[in-house]
Order: sequence, then C-alpha cells, then structure tokens
Amino acid sequence: MPKTPKSSPPRTARTKANRAKRRRLLLELRLAVRKEKAERAERHAGIRQEPRAGKPRTRRASRR
Repeated sequence: MPKTPKSSPPRTARTKANRAKRRRLLLELRLAVRKEKAERAERHAGIRQEPRAGKPRTRRASRR
C-alpha cells in the first residue's frame, strides 16, 4: 500500500525558539572551529619556517 503524505505538526513559538537557539549554537560552533583551525595552521606555519636549532636534517629510512 502506498504511504500517504503526513502533514508536519504546526510550528509553535517553542519550536521556533528551539530551532533558532540550535541555529545560533551551531553557528557559534562553526565559528569556533574555524578560528581554532586558523590558529593551528598559523602555529604550524611558524614551526615549519623557523630553522632547527643545531639539528642537521637527517635522512630518514623509507617506511617500505
């Protein structure tokens, strides 16, 4: 038997508020992650550019 479409429940003030709150929280989370990633990339770029203190670059054996 084919499924009949089911209507969604009416939007109440509470559901609207909850959705808005969830949207705000997710936005905050996304921004926090983006900031963290930028800081991490910055730190790693700094690490890569500064020369090693007294350590010559040694050849590593291949992993195979």
